[in-house]
Amino acid sequence: MTTVAAYAAPAAKAPLERTTIERRAVREFDVLIDIKFAGICHSDIHQAREGWGEAIFPMVPGHEIAGIVSEVGPGVTQFAVGDRVGVGCMVDSCRECDNCKAGLEQYCTGGHVGTYNAVGKDGEPTYGGYSEQVVVDENFVVRIPDGLKLDEAAPLLCAGITTYSPLKRWNVGPGKKVAVVGFGGLGHMGVKIAHALGAEVTVLSQSLRKQEDGLKLGADHYYATSDPKTFEELKGTFDVILSTVSAPLNLDAYLSLLKSEGAFVNVGAPEEPVSLNLFSVIGGGKTLAGSMIGGIAETQEMLDFCAEHGFGAEIELIDADQINDAYERVLASDVRYRFVIDTATI
Repeated sequence: MTTVAAYAAPAAKAPLERTTIERRAVREFDVLIDIKFAGICHSDIHQAREGWGEAIFPMVPGHEIAGIVSEVGPGVTQFAVGDRVGVGCMVDSCRECDNCKAGLEQYCTGGHVGTYNAVGKDGEPTYGGYSEQVVVDENFVVRIPDGLKLDEAAPLLCAGITTYSPLKRWNVGPGKKVAVVGFGGLGHMGVKIAHALGAEVTVLSQSLRKQEDGLKLGADHYYATSDPKTFEELKGTFDVILSTVSAPLNLDAYLSLLKSEGAFVNVGAPEEPVSLNLFSVIGGGKTLAGSMIGGIAETQEMLDFCAEHGFGAEIELIDADQINDAYERVLASDVRYRFVIDTATI
């Protein structure tokens, strides 16, 4: 066991504070990672404040981890000391179910083990990336290509894969019209990736406040959803709509923007249920879908794709003592576009 410094929420809705946690000794197939940067995801806030249900405390959030390998177990074959690596939203799964065998570890039928707010196979709680080090089985570690800066790569481990996976699954590419709902931590990555895939990209945001940024990062069009004319003008326009917002939406209104047999895909997860008139999907043979992160192989594919196209996340680097302020700013949509903690300041 190794004692490392971390920032943790001691209880639900309590401010995060500096503390120490124990990391397990390196096992045969483990990789010890010196964490350099950790992204702040809206999911961290949902969980630290029990917005998605009962949680485990003390909680060390953080599932957007970028760092350097400092030790490997004797059975490790994929990584060596000094490698640039990342860890995303999960650190284990059963590895035996059909989903795991198909590279869909995020949908493990027994439930994947979350990077934090979960219990590992050893019965111990998992702690996330707001810390100095982490120990992870090599099969749940990915390589960060040299073409990506570590700080800009960290948010790709959640925000990147969460948007890349559904865009690939619904065959987004040249000739396709795609709308991204929300232009924040997830949404800005959705725009970058959809643009790089060759699609015609539209941002649907509450206001035009970030329009200049949206067009600069790859959007072809930018509309305010607060303007009722938007829904009249864009009716029947899109092949795929990717919703990245965690607020409940008027699904019927957004489904009206799809072409026949188009898909509305949710990656944002509101805390409250939403309502739907089923005629909104029956008429036009439309699909209402969800998507959660991606498998390990697909996460590596996404990192390689981003490096090939020369982009990471748009970030604001902060010190660890700014985490609580950053949480409030995320809730106020006051970040462009992802906070990343410099873990040297923990």
